Amino acid sequence: MAILPIRIYGDPVLRKKCEPITEITPELRQLAKDMLETMYDAPGCGLAAPQIGKNIRLVVIDTAIPDEEEPRPYIMFNPEWEAEPDAKNVDYDEGCLSLPEIFCNVVRPDRVTVRFFDINGEAQEIHNCEGLFARCIQHECDHLNGDLFVDKISTSDRTMNQSKLRKMAKETQAKLKKK
Repeated sequence: MAILPIRIYGDPVLRKKCEPITEITPELRQLAKDMLETMYDAPGCGLAAPQIGKNIRLVVIDTAIPDEEEPRPYIMFNPEWEAEPDAKNVDYDEGCLSLPEIFCNVVRPDRVTVRFFDINGEAQEIHNCEGLFARCIQHECDHLNGDLFVDKISTSDRTMNQSKLRKMAKETQAKLKKK
C-alpha cells in the first residue's frame, strides 16, 4: 500500500467531471486500498479519486472515530446518491483534505440513499444513511463532479475565506508550473 499525494485547491484536476469506471480491475482495487491508507494518514473521513489526481468515479469513506471504533471503510465505484423523501436540510461545519485549514457551514440533506459498486464489482444500495456518513457521501460525490464544498458556502463565509483561497490557489499553480 502507498500514501498518495493529495491535490490542493487550485489544481485543475479538482474541477473536472470524472469518468465512470467500466471495469473494476486489480489495479483499481489497489488504488482504492491506497486511497484508504492515504485518507487514514491525512487524517480524514473521505477521499475522492480527483483528490489524488485520478479522473475516475471512485471514493473511499470511513467515518469511524479513530482509536475509539473499529474501522468501517467503504470503497465506492461509480457512487450516486439521492436524498431520502423525508430528509431535512441541515448545516454542518465541513472541511476537506484538498482545502487544508478551511472549515465552513454547508447545507445538505441529512439522510440519503447511496448506490455504488463495491470492490468486488457487486451492486450495493444503502438506504437511510445519516449523520457524518451521509454528509461524506455527498461531499465526496461532489468531487466527482468537479464541485468543492466552498462552492456551497454562504457569501459571508466566502468573503471571510477569500484571501486564504486565493493564496492557496496561487501556491498550487506555482507548484504545478515547476513540474
